[in-house]
Formats: sequence, structure tokens, C-alpha cells
Amino acid sequence: MAAHASVQARGTRARVKRPSMLSWAVPVTLGVILGCYATSIARDGGVLTGTRLALGLISGAVLAALCFGLGRVQRRLPPELAAASYGALFGGSVGFLYSLSGKSVLAASVLGLLTGAGMLVAAFYYFYTRAD
Repeated sequence: MAAHASVQARGTRARVKRPSMLSWAVPVTLGVILGCYATSIARDGGVLTGTRLALGLISGAVLAALCFGLGRVQRRLPPELAAASYGALFGGSVGFLYSLSGKSVLAASVLGLLTGAGMLVAAFYYFYTRAD
């Protein structure tokens, strides 16, 4: 007369969880932006040479790979470590771009530390408020 309380699920096979499009689109976009910006800073209004183009391509690829790797493991990290990782990645990227403009290593390091600390605070707030 009455149906069972629980209905059998269709397709009982375990589904393979594929990475979403954003898991690789965001790091690639950030890598392209950093690479283009690094190339334009290194070019300084001059001619685009092979070494300047290689600098942009390599720095963009490294940032994209680091962002992709960090995005894959961030859920397994505690909020403090995930925030520190994002802060270090952001601060290192900003410091690197600032050092390309010809400023001193000390000035680039200070700017990288300050912006990295700001990203650490913002990422920690984000991860801590959304922790399980």
C-alpha cells in the first residue's frame, strides 16, 4: 500500500569529481595578468625583446602553477595556514613586480610584506568566517 520511506538512489556508482572550470581558469587568468604586467614593467617603453617576453611568460606560468596548487590543497589546510599561504603568494607577487621597476630590494621587500600582511588578514577573515 504505502511506498517505502527511502527510495533507492539511481546510479549507485560513485561519481568521479572533476575539477570545476574555475579551478584552472582563475589561476590562468591571474598568471596572464601578472605576466603581461611584468613584461610591460620590464619593457619600460622600449622594444619587446625575447628575454623580456620570456620573463613575463615564466613569471605568469609560475604564478598560475602556484595558485592552482594552493587552490587544490586549501580545503585541507587550517584557516591560519591557508591565509598565510595566500598572503605569502600575494606579497611575493607584488614585491616581485615592484622590484622589476628598478626599486631597491629593501623597498620591494617592505611593500611585499605590507601587502602580504593585508592579504593574510583578509584571507584569514574569509576562511575563519566560513570554517565548518
